Amino acid sequence: TAAAALARLAQGDIALLVLDYVLPGGLTGLAFYADLRAAGHALPVIMVTGQSNEATVIEALRLGVNDFITKSREYLDYLPEAVARVLTQVRTARRLAESEQRFRALVQHVADGILVVDTAGRVAYASPAVARILGAVPTHLAGTGATLLHPDELAPMQRQFAALRAAPGATARTTLRLRHRDGGWRHVEATLTNLLAEPGVGGIVCTLHDVTARSALEAQLAHQAFHDALTGLPNRALFTDRLAHALARAARHGETLAVLFCDLDRFKVVNDSLGHAAGDRVLIAVAERLRRCVRADDTVARLGGDEFVILLEGLADSGEAVRVADRIAAALADAVPVPASTPPDVFISASVGIAVATPDHDTATDLLRDADVALYRAKQQGAPRYALFDPLMHAAAAERLALETDLRRAIGPGACAEFLLHYQPIVDLAGGQVAAVEALVRWRHPARGLVAPAAFIPLAEETGLILPLGRWGLETACRRVQAWSGGPGATPPALHVNLSPRQFAQPDLVAAVARVLAATGLPPARLTLEITETVLMAEAAVTTEKLRALTALGVRLAIDDFGTGYSSLAYLQRLPVDTLKIDRAFFQAGGRNRAIVRAVTELAHGLGLAVTAEGLETAEQVAGARAAGCDHGQGYHFARPLPPEAVAALWAGGRQGPLPAAGDAARPLTTTRGADPVGQPPRPG
Repeated sequence: TAAAALARLAQGDIALLVLDYVLPGGLTGLAFYADLRAAGHALPVIMVTGQSNEATVIEALRLGVNDFITKSREYLDYLPEAVARVLTQVRTARRLAESEQRFRALVQHVADGILVVDTAGRVAYASPAVARILGAVPTHLAGTGATLLHPDELAPMQRQFAALRAAPGATARTTLRLRHRDGGWRHVEATLTNLLAEPGVGGIVCTLHDVTARSALEAQLAHQAFHDALTGLPNRALFTDRLAHALARAARHGETLAVLFCDLDRFKVVNDSLGHAAGDRVLIAVAERLRRCVRADDTVARLGGDEFVILLEGLADSGEAVRVADRIAAALADAVPVPASTPPDVFISASVGIAVATPDHDTATDLLRDADVALYRAKQQGAPRYALFDPLMHAAAAERLALETDLRRAIGPGACAEFLLHYQPIVDLAGGQVAAVEALVRWRHPARGLVAPAAFIPLAEETGLILPLGRWGLETACRRVQAWSGGPGATPPALHVNLSPRQFAQPDLVAAVARVLAATGLPPARLTLEITETVLMAEAAVTTEKLRALTALGVRLAIDDFGTGYSSLAYLQRLPVDTLKIDRAFFQAGGRNRAIVRAVTELAHGLGLAVTAEGLETAEQVAGARAAGCDHGQGYHFARPLPPEAVAALWAGGRQGPLPAAGDAARPLTTTRGADPVGQPPRPG
């Protein structure tokens, strides 16, 4: 029966069915074949029949019969050949189907998207991955109706498609931005292959690899490489690159550009007092204010720390750069709010160095260097202010560098062979005797000759070289003065030595002084250390503790250059000082200065302090100091700083004699102040 036949065929071990047209029970082969297909069987079928009418053949082939053979000796001989041919066709079709199935499975699940695009740019096929990448299946890739490509890439892609169409089998690779369904852009790496002539394809196959995340990371890394993480401003690398291009444009078009180098004044105080988080908020606020001071196409960058630079292009003249510096000063005049800090507002200012580009500026580094040199000059002149670069500044900077190099060489490890000490007498104004000597350092440069202290002492202080130089000066002076005592048991001269701010800040200062006294044998009471008001007013608690430790050694203390710093009288009663040295400026003019000297002297005496008048150069100044009640005097009226041999004569045999009155004839040709004593701004000489 038909049912039994279908059940047998369901066992699946039959490769091909040869079916007669006329079957038992009045069933036709075509009807059975229809039932076979309805049951889901896909066996290949060869129908053998005595029916030879054309309608039967057409119906059989329409239903899907693989071949049709008439029952005759002539045609039945072809049955084995037909069976072999149909089985071959079936196997070939099965292999193709399996291959197509594998291909579809691969395309369906591969992460890369696959598009097949026709010559008009219409999408003929899009794999599911394309929808995952773009949020939807696109309809166009290129051409006038394109909605998928980024506008900047439409024309290049049209040219690439045209080139591919002309080269069958050719492949091209590119990077594209394709529109996502949400309106954003996805970055893809595309491989385009011309398979227009390939059967079953007939288009340009585009394989799309989504690199959006990688592109975003690369963009982020590039931004981090060229921008400051805190403020978002360009960093040194990006600023230098922009400046180099700007210099090239300016040279071509004859334009003027300038660089402003900005440094925040005393910003370290903000970090030290409020913490770095508050300091960061200040820097962010400053960056925003600087942006508002310039045009949109100017560049504001942060080089690091509290240093900012500004590039101004297309200027009419240098006056525009100066006006920007004025705007910066005005922008920073308002307090910067710093939430969660005490106080909640911080006032900040900036010093600015301005360098206008000239034909001599070959590189961005040259212009930046000159702006930095101008900034250094602005700082020297007193912040906040600006300074405009001129070539003399560069020469001065080069000279300073050369001098610093020589200074580092001269202050070598354990040796200061090029340095010597001179000693200026401090005279008792009542009797005229030498009461003490002050040690003053000199540098005998092998090529420059005698270098003025004003030229190297500030540099030594700035570079930290004042520390080894100061140690050498203290020990040398103590050893020399002790040698002048005239023998065991004799009293050596009283010695004054200046301490620089850096020396005083050293944690081991007290121990270092004690070691020098022990090594040289100088009695502590014969040593007076001179300290400026500025040093005394910094970190009052630490300063007071250190001063008391020094007095515990037996060392005496003097306040040097009184009247040039804070001139605060309140601290005199709580600090363990012995002598007040009134600055020379108060003796160079009369009137109110005399009244001030008299009042300060009376107050000092009331507190048990001795008073020394500094910088006395004329008999009139000496008389004024004596009339005001000063105890001691020091200056060219009595003597210039003397070499050790000349001072030794005053103490020969232990004798402490008076100096001959030098009068006005002893005045130097110049009285310019510089940095004379060890580590301190000096008196003339």
